[in-house]
Amino acid sequence: MGSFSIWHWLIVLLVIVLIFGTKKLRNIGEDLGSAVKGFKAGMKAGTEGEGGTPAAEPPAQVTAAKKADANTVDVEAKTKS
Repeated sequence: MGSFSIWHWLIVLLVIVLIFGTKKLRNIGEDLGSAVKGFKAGMKAGTEGEGGTPAAEPPAQVTAAKKADANTVDVEAKTKS
């Protein structure tokens, strides 16, 4: 908690409750909870494809050009033995 003790945090919490009131704090909590649920539902819907099935991975890119440019060096990776 850093340099603050539990008593400091309790006093800060009491001041916040006195300023905003419990009803407003409860409404803020409900709004925050519904926003998190909506975000999770949006993330889940974004990863699903048509009809609720998971989206397929896009196919790997294949290039038809077999000729490399002048700056490309073709090498083979070998393991040390």
